[in-house]
Amino acid sequence: QGVLSNISSITDLGGFDPVWLFLVVGGVMFILGFAGCIGALRENTFLLKFFSVFLGIIFFLELTAGVLAFVFKDWIKDQLYFFINNNIRAYRDDIDLQNLIDFTQEYWQCCGAFGADDWNLNIYFNCTDSNASRERCGVPFSCCTKDPAEDVINTQCGYDARQKPEVDQQIVIYTKGCVPQFEKWLQDNLTIVAGVFIGIALLQIFGICLAQNLVSDIEAVRASW
Repeated sequence: QGVLSNISSITDLGGFDPVWLFLVVGGVMFILGFAGCIGALRENTFLLKFFSVFLGIIFFLELTAGVLAFVFKDWIKDQLYFFINNNIRAYRDDIDLQNLIDFTQEYWQCCGAFGADDWNLNIYFNCTDSNASRERCGVPFSCCTKDPAEDVINTQCGYDARQKPEVDQQIVIYTKGCVPQFEKWLQDNLTIVAGVFIGIALLQIFGICLAQNLVSDIEAVRASW
């Protein structure tokens, strides 16, 4: 909950704590699973219809979200940029948040939202003359290119990195931003991502069809009594 509570303070959600989102999603999944399981075991048509309708609503919402994400992809890109830059400002404020940012930059092999200079937003890494920090004009170690021969992480590898010419920077640190790298990852793995979403959609449709079929069978048996 520590990192989630810190995320709530940097995402401009008006005090909304994202942990409540996880609680709501967990509660919905429990209710949906309970209705489907008990409805099938006890041959309760009300619970089965509830399960079917609720699953259909979730499928419709997911489909709507996918369409809106495609239509408003530029807005989503701006929000992602805003989110990452707010993370950069708060980098040293919480160790869990710091670990989250470091993991993201190492995994995507990126630095900042659109480039390493985005770290000027952080009071410890900005290049202003008034900055007395040893990390001035540098970047976190997670921005550094990795040497396979190194077994121990050099946490000071990003010191003074942005004082070097851009050609030399590319040798020491990742110069591409996390937003472009995320877009590139989506393009490279579009088939896998689409396959996952289609698979989830098919499972939901399959669940709806099974529930409706079971309701029909139960009602047919009861009608013959």
